[in-house]
Amino acid sequence: MSLHDPLSLNETRQHANRIIDAVGRVVLGKTPQIRLAVACMLARGHLLIEDVPGVGKTTLAHALADACGLAWRRVQFTSDLLPADLLGVSIWDSASATFSFRPGPVFAEVLLADEINRATPKTQSALLEAMEERRVSVEGETRTLPDPFFVIATQNPVHHAGTFDLPESQLDRFLMRLSLGYPSLDAEIALLSSGGRSGRAHVAEPQATRTQLLAMQAACAQVHVSEALARYVRRLLDATRAHAQIALGLSPRAGLSLLAAARAFAVLEGRDFVAPEDVQTVWEPVVAHRLATHDLRPAGAALLAPILKDTPIT
Repeated sequence: MSLHDPLSLNETRQHANRIIDAVGRVVLGKTPQIRLAVACMLARGHLLIEDVPGVGKTTLAHALADACGLAWRRVQFTSDLLPADLLGVSIWDSASATFSFRPGPVFAEVLLADEINRATPKTQSALLEAMEERRVSVEGETRTLPDPFFVIATQNPVHHAGTFDLPESQLDRFLMRLSLGYPSLDAEIALLSSGGRSGRAHVAEPQATRTQLLAMQAACAQVHVSEALARYVRRLLDATRAHAQIALGLSPRAGLSLLAAARAFAVLEGRDFVAPEDVQTVWEPVVAHRLATHDLRPAGAALLAPILKDTPIT
C-alpha cells in the first residue's frame, strides 16, 4: 500500500474510533468536540481551539497529536516571537564556510501553536503560506513541509489582555474552530480526583501510523457528494450572502471546506456518502469564524442555527 492509497471505509472508521477513544481518556466528557477535531484532521484541515485558559485546549491538542502517532512540535506564541523562530534560519558554519539551514518547528507533522493570538500579526502571517500551500519560503528558497501537516492552534478570547485579532485571511485557513467549555459535573469530579493525570499513559501509545493516517485521509476524500447535496450546500452559502445581519457571506472556498469536513464526519458515522445531517453537524465549527456581523461581532449559534432551520434540504 502506497502512502496515498485509501483504506476501506470500515478500516478508516475503526482507526478513527480508536483515536477518539484514546483522546477521550485524557480530555474527559468532550466526545462531540473530539469527534469534530478528528474529522478536521481526516479532512486535511487545520484546527483552531478558542476558549478561556485552563479548560483543556492544549491538552486536547497534545492528546490528538500523540494518538495519531505523528511527530509534533509545540510553540508558545508570545509578543516577541519572530517569523524566523517559527520557520527557521540559515546559520554560518565556519568549518565548511557555508550557510546551513536549520528548520524551525513548523517543519513537523503536527504544529501545536499555543495561544496563537498572543503573537504579533507579522508572526501570525508567517503561518499563512504554510497552512495553505504546505510549504514555506525562507530566504528566497521554497521548502516543502511534511505530509501530513496539521496545525492545531489555541487562542484565548480576543477581549483578553495581550491578544491580537487573527486577520480574516488567517482565520479562513482553519477548517474548524472549536470551543471546549467547562467540563460536566462528572468529568470535573473525575479530573479533580485524579489530580489531572487520568488517562495520560494511554495516549502515549499511538493509535495509528503515519501511513495509515494518510490512507484514512485519502478514504475520506473519496466519500460521495450527490448533486442534490451540493445544491443544499449552495443554498446555505446563498443564505449567508443574503442575510441582513451578515457583513460578508461565505465564499466558494468556505463551501469546499464545509464539504471536506462533512465527508470526514460521514466516515465517522459509517457512511460512504455525505448526508444533510453531516453538513448540519459541521456547519457551525466550519463557518462561524468565517462570518462577521455588520457590527463586527462574530457569528454565533443564535445567528447560524436559524439559517440551517430555514434552508430547505431539497
